[in-house]
Order: sequence, then structure tokens, then C-alpha cells
Amino acid sequence: MYFFFLLPLFPLPPSLQEFNCTELKYLLWVYYLSPAYAVEFALGFPGNLLVVLGYVFCLQKWKSTNIYLFNLAVSDLIFLCTLPRLSYMYANKRNENNIIACYINRYILHTNLYSSILFMVWVSMDRFLLIRHPTRQHFLLTQEAALSLSILTWVAVNAQVAPLIFYMVKDKKENVCLDFASLGDSLGYSLGLTVTGYLLPMLGLCFFTYHITKLLHAQEGVIQGRTTTFRRPLQVVAATAAMFLLLYLPYHVMRNVKIAWNPSRPEESQCLNEYIEGAYILTRPVAFAHSVINPVFYFLMGDQFRELLLVKIRQILRNCG
Repeated sequence: MYFFFLLPLFPLPPSLQEFNCTELKYLLWVYYLSPAYAVEFALGFPGNLLVVLGYVFCLQKWKSTNIYLFNLAVSDLIFLCTLPRLSYMYANKRNENNIIACYINRYILHTNLYSSILFMVWVSMDRFLLIRHPTRQHFLLTQEAALSLSILTWVAVNAQVAPLIFYMVKDKKENVCLDFASLGDSLGYSLGLTVTGYLLPMLGLCFFTYHITKLLHAQEGVIQGRTTTFRRPLQVVAATAAMFLLLYLPYHVMRNVKIAWNPSRPEESQCLNEYIEGAYILTRPVAFAHSVINPVFYFLMGDQFRELLLVKIRQILRNCG
């Protein structure tokens, strides 16, 4: 969807005038999914790796925000490692024939999808509490609370995604790696996951954005000049909410539409089935683009991480020189 600017870089088949709707999926595999995943890996992997290494080697005093962001970066990094193989398979119009690799890939993909938005909810909560309690007196601003919430997040997300493997095993086909939207009788599970894994965290992001805005307006007339230092948290939280709304919503809508359309249809609806699947395919790299964008938020959060990382990079460059 956002990667069509890449299409001129790849030669299109000469027979497009004789286009058959049944070829749409394979065209999108080769000319959309493959380059999109390759670009996401090339841009996202170095950024997230730099953040993980920066947190490990540069950050001496960890605050609650750092713990959430570190977990998010690790989740993104693990997910991004699956993209080169996906890009290669789609470029060659091949399906994953290793069933274990298929299950692992789908599991990592969806675990990252839903852990990312949850960790961003905790970051937004942290920013709100920090504005309300600048001296970090609230117990949710402690390292212990952040560690506990992070563990609970991983447990909750794994519990949400685990049934996906059940549906994949139930509907498994020889030498075919089924996508979530291709699983039969999974509409109820998909809708439940959409509500609990996406809509509720999205409401949480909106809730904290609204209350940060309200709190800043309340402080504006009381503490002159103080609120300007808190404008960045508001902008970051609002940008986070907008990112997940724009990136995740099309994917979840089309996934549920695709699953609902899965039951057998009359022969004349074949092209409509292909177009629905094509629309769903378009939303997939868009949803996963959060792994490329997330590193930007790490540098906007403050807490001296950016400064410490730059100092460390300069030290390394001087030692190498």
C-alpha cells in the first residue's frame, strides 16, 4: 500500500494485458510483499539492533520507560529476523514447506503485532504518570512495576496468540503454510483477538493521550513555562496512537473480511475472492511497518538515552581512529 513507489524498480510481466484475476496473489507476492519485506528488514533491523545494544551498553540507570521500550525493541528485532526468508519465498512464488518453520513464523509475527501495541500503551501510561508525578512517587513508575507489567504482557500476548497454532494444526495442508486469514472456522477467534489485542489497547492509547492533553491544559495556567517541557510526551503519545490506528486498522478489517468470505462461493465469485485476498495482502506489510517506525520513538522519549548513545558512538569512533 505504502510501498508501490518500489514497483518501478521491478520489471512487470509483459502479459498484463491478458491479466487473469487468479494471478493477482502471485503478482502481489513477487512485486509487493517481497520488496516490501526486504525494505522493512533493511530499515528496521539496524535501527532496532542499535537501540538494543544502546540500552545494554550505554544506559546505566534504567527507568520504567526504558524497560518497556527495551522489550519492544527485542520483540521487533526477533520479528524482523523472519522477514528475509519471507521475502525470498514470496519472490520465488514459493510457500513455506517446513511446517515447523511455518508455525514459528506465524507465531512470532502475531506475538510481535500484539505485544508492540501493548508495550506502547505502558509507555503512554508511564508518560502520563510522569507528568502527574514528576518526582516518580507513583508505584507504577518503579522498575519493579515495569518488570512485572512486562512479564504479564508477554504472558497475556502468548495466551492470546497460542490458539492460532491450534487452528493451523487443525487446517494444515501438505506443503502449504496457511496464513491466519486462510484458516477455516477462525472468525470468532479473529474477532476476539481484534477486540482484545487491538481495539482495547487502542482505546488505552487514546485514553492516555486525552488525559495528558487535559493535564497539560490544567497546568498551563498554574505553572508558567513548566508545561513546555512536557509537550514532547504529548506529541509522542499522540503520534503513537495515530501510527497504530493507521497501520493496524486496515489489516484487522481485511483479515476479518477475508475469513468471513472464506466459505465456498459460486464459481462466478472467484475473481471477487481474489480481489478480497489481494486487498488483505496489501495491508500486511503496512501493519508490520511499525517495527521500522518504532526506533524513532526511542530517541524521542528523552531520558538521556539519545545523548548517552551518541557519546558511546563517538568513543568507539575515536578508539577505531
